[in-house]
Amino acid sequence: MKKTTEKNMMVFSGRAHPALSEEVAGILGTELVPTSAYSFANSEIYVRYEESVRGCDAFVIQSHTAPINEWIMEHLIMVDALKRASAKRITVVMPFYGYARQDKKHRGREPISARLMADLFKTAGADRLIAVDLHADQIQGYFDGPVDHLMALPILTTYVKEKYGHEQLCVVSPDAGRIKVAERWSAKLGGVPLAFIHKSRRTDRPNETVANRVVGEVAGRMCVLTDDMIDTGGTIVNAAEALMNEGAAGVIIAATHAILSDPAVDRLKNCSAVEVIVTNTLPIPTEREFDKLTVLSIGPLVARAIREVFEDGSVTSMFDGQA
Repeated sequence: MKKTTEKNMMVFSGRAHPALSEEVAGILGTELVPTSAYSFANSEIYVRYEESVRGCDAFVIQSHTAPINEWIMEHLIMVDALKRASAKRITVVMPFYGYARQDKKHRGREPISARLMADLFKTAGADRLIAVDLHADQIQGYFDGPVDHLMALPILTTYVKEKYGHEQLCVVSPDAGRIKVAERWSAKLGGVPLAFIHKSRRTDRPNETVANRVVGEVAGRMCVLTDDMIDTGGTIVNAAEALMNEGAAGVIIAATHAILSDPAVDRLKNCSAVEVIVTNTLPIPTEREFDKLTVLSIGPLVARAIREVFEDGSVTSMFDGQA
């Protein structure tokens, strides 16, 4: 017996950031698969799909936001449910990859949690990962399978170019380790000068940096301060103040992931930056929005990547061969 089967795309969403998943599904011209998901009294999570998923090409979207461990667990359970229901291929879509900052050992007896995350999703049944702006490129190698590393760079640079292209710009990396990303920003903005902040991070205290010194000419320029995430805001706000002290005309903060843990909103509101530009890879509740904050949608980028994977196209082509 011979039978030619058609490919069947099905898009699933966890409960962490349903607005983004609905936007992605809408752009793809499909609907999210109806799912029952709830927590038992002891906080165990239950997931069941209301439609048959046998033989489908499944895309499971979940952003790892706070409470992060709960949403990661739900994501894993969703993947396991798909595997046991005979989905043909399971692609895990995580706009924000939880635990990505623990990508190496700084000191003895520490975990490499980013690797553990990749192992968990592989064990659960994931065939492929799609993530946006990983904290470190090497995380792609932690997962034993294809990883599509999307970049918010085109979305952010297009906005900055349209709004501030007439200014004398300078791209600033908040530390020496992200200078490669700053170089890509510079190229996208027409070859503007680069600078970086020399800092040292305290290994004994999380979310704390000491000593900010600007390396590069920033005087009289509008500085675009770029990073992959804003958590408590300490690093980025200290960098912005250091730039203003060096005579910068102004500072624009641009980051992909707006974690915005306390006291980030207060710090950003009161800092000298003229605008804080982020994407919606993570949900931003109304109480964390403020006047300077601009949120750009990552939905079209994620939707296009899903379409390329489903149609066996090229994700790299989305980024001019740079991904």
